[in-house]
Amino acid sequence: MTSQICIIIAIVLYLSMMIYVGISNSKKNTSVDDFYLGGRKLGPVVTAMSAEASDMSSWLLMGLPGVAYLSGVAEAGWTAIGLAIGTYVNWLIVSKKIRRYTSEIHALTLPDFFSKRYVDDKNILTCVSAIIIIIFFIPYTASGFAACAKLFNTFFGVNYMVALILSAAVIVLYCTMGGFLAVSTTDLIQGITMTIALFVVIFYGISSAGGLDTVMANAEALPGYLSMLNSYVPGTDASTPYGGLTIVSTLAWGLGYFGMPHILLRFMAIEDENKLAFSRRIATVWVVISMTIAVFIGIVGYSMSKASVLPVLEGSNSETIIIQIASVLSQHNVLTALIAGIILAGILAATMSTADSQLLAAASSISQNLLQDFGKKKIDTNTSVKIARMTVIIISIISVVLASNPDSSVFDIVSFAWAGFGAAFGPIVLCALFWKRSNKWGALFGMITGGAMIFIWKYGIAKFGGVFAIYELLPAFILALAVNIVVSLATTAPSKAVTDTYEKVMKG
Repeated sequence: MTSQICIIIAIVLYLSMMIYVGISNSKKNTSVDDFYLGGRKLGPVVTAMSAEASDMSSWLLMGLPGVAYLSGVAEAGWTAIGLAIGTYVNWLIVSKKIRRYTSEIHALTLPDFFSKRYVDDKNILTCVSAIIIIIFFIPYTASGFAACAKLFNTFFGVNYMVALILSAAVIVLYCTMGGFLAVSTTDLIQGITMTIALFVVIFYGISSAGGLDTVMANAEALPGYLSMLNSYVPGTDASTPYGGLTIVSTLAWGLGYFGMPHILLRFMAIEDENKLAFSRRIATVWVVISMTIAVFIGIVGYSMSKASVLPVLEGSNSETIIIQIASVLSQHNVLTALIAGIILAGILAATMSTADSQLLAAASSISQNLLQDFGKKKIDTNTSVKIARMTVIIISIISVVLASNPDSSVFDIVSFAWAGFGAAFGPIVLCALFWKRSNKWGALFGMITGGAMIFIWKYGIAKFGGVFAIYELLPAFILALAVNIVVSLATTAPSKAVTDTYEKVMKG
C-alpha cells in the first residue's frame, strides 16, 4: 500500500505540473498564431525536445520494447535505425526551408502551407489535407489514450474505461487552455522525464536479471534473437529470416518524418531558423540514445522473465514490460517506489507529448482549415480559439470510444497512422520545398494517392503475402511521389507569381 501511495504522489505531482503549464500559458494566447504556433517564438532546445517528444509516443516506452522482448532485435532494431536516419535527414533538409517558406507566405498549419504554396484559391488542398489529418490523427490519439489506460489498469487495477477517460481529461485540459506554447513546454518536460525513465529501467533491469553477462547469454541462447538478419519466433526454438526487402520496408519508417504535421509544426515555430542546426544535433542524439535503450529494455526484460523477476509476457501484453519492471522496483522501499512513479510518469509523458500535439494539429485542421479557409467563414480571433478548443474536446471523445478495446496494440495502431501521414504528406512536402515545377494538381492527386494506398495495400495487396507483405508506407510513398511528379508535368506549369515566391524563399 505504501509503495502505491508513493507512486500515486509522484504521478499526481507530474500531472499537476502539466496542468499548471497549461494554465500559465493560457494568458499568452492572444491570437490564433499564438495558439497554433506559439507566435513562432520557440527556442532551439524546446524546439528539438518538443519535436522528438511528440514523435516518440507511447510506442517508445511500450511498443518498441514489447517487439524486442518477443522477437529480438531485428524488427525493433531496423525500425529504430530507419527512424534515426529519418530524424536527422528531416532536420537537415526540411526544417529550415519549411520555417522560411511558411513565414514568408504566413502559413499557420500544414494544410495552410500547401494551399498558399500553390496559390489554391478554392482551398481544395486545404480541405483534403485537413480531412486526411483527421482520419489518421484520431486513431493515433486513441492509441495514446489506450496506453495511458493500460498503465493504470495494469499497475493499479483501475477499471480500463475509467483510466481511459481520466487520462484523456488531463491531456485535453492543458492542451485546450495553453495551446501550442503549453504543448511545447510540456513536451520538453516530458522528454526529460522519458529519458530518466529509460535509464532507470535499463540499469535496474540488468541488475535484477543477474548482470549484463547473464542478459546477453540468455538472449544468445534463442535462435536469431540478437541477429539483425533473423527474427526469433516467440514460443519456439526457431527463427525466421529477416530478408533484404523486409529490411528496406522497415527502414521506410524514416520516410514518415517528411509528412508528420505535429513535427513539421515545430520547425515552423522556432524563433530563428539559424538555430535549427543546434536543434538538429540535440534531437538526433536524443533519438539515437532513447531508441537504443528502448530496444535493449526488451532484451533485458526477457532475462528478467527467465529469472522469474517478471511474469512471461505474451502478445500485446509484452507492451506492458516497463510497467511490470516499475511494479517490481516499487516493492523495495519508499525511494524506489517514488522512482517507479517517475518511470510511470515517463510512460504518461511519452503518450501525452504525442497526443496533445495530435489534438492541436487536428483542431487546427477543423477550425482553421475547414471552417475558415475552405468554408470561407469569417471568425474573429476569440471565436476561432474557442472553436479550436471545442474541436480538441470532440476529437478526444471520439478517440476514447475508439480506444475502448483494451486488447488493441499500440505499436500496430501507431505504425498505420505513421504510414498514412508519411505517404499522404511526405512527397508533397518534398516536392513543395525542392521542386519549382510542382503544382497544385500534382500535390492534390499525390496526396489522395498516398492516403488511399495505405488502406489498399494494408487491407488488400498485403494479404497476398510474400513480397507484398511489406510495410505499407514504402509502396504508398513511392507511388504518391510518382503521381505528384507525373501529374505536375502533365498539367499547366505554376504561375510566375508562384515560382517567384519559390525562388525568393530558396535564396533566403
